[in-house]
Amino acid sequence: MKKKSIRKLQSDIWPSERDVIESPHRLQYVRKVIKPKGCVFCKAAKEAAKPESLVLFKNRSMLVVLNKYPYNNGHLLILPKKHIGEFDKMSDKDLIAMQLLTKHSLKILKKVYSPQGFNTGMNLGQVAGAGIPDHIHYHIIPRWGGDTNFFPLIAQTKLVVETTEQSYNLLKPHFEKLEKKGVI
Repeated sequence: MKKKSIRKLQSDIWPSERDVIESPHRLQYVRKVIKPKGCVFCKAAKEAAKPESLVLFKNRSMLVVLNKYPYNNGHLLILPKKHIGEFDKMSDKDLIAMQLLTKHSLKILKKVYSPQGFNTGMNLGQVAGAGIPDHIHYHIIPRWGGDTNFFPLIAQTKLVVETTEQSYNLLKPHFEKLEKKGVI
């Protein structure tokens, strides 16, 4: 669609016919109004048995946590239990465990969501975009053709079609099986 026709479409329906998507809990996070005490990941590790911790997997050294503010459905974070903020300070054993857990997490996401691709990676340091720079974590974001839209551009809003609770309930049984296998 050409830019001119998109602008015309936007002006034809703005603001009277637009649906309103409200996410007030996210606004406080984005604006850094609420600053949690301590590390949210270390807290999640201690409260892993509670569904509100969003921990899907926990073993002696690693966690898989559902992102509380996902970019897409099934957005996972892979992280060491050890509070460490620098990649080059991680032990080789933890690096290998993190990569194996990433591999298994990708398999689970493929099975549950059937995405057409993934974004994976780390933001190392605050200036590189790390929201929690003191505790290293790896993002896995499932992607589908057409999953991006104009909301982030014009409304600073990301539409995610599944609640965090629904994502947790879909994924948790798969990660419980992985825990029981003890492959990592």
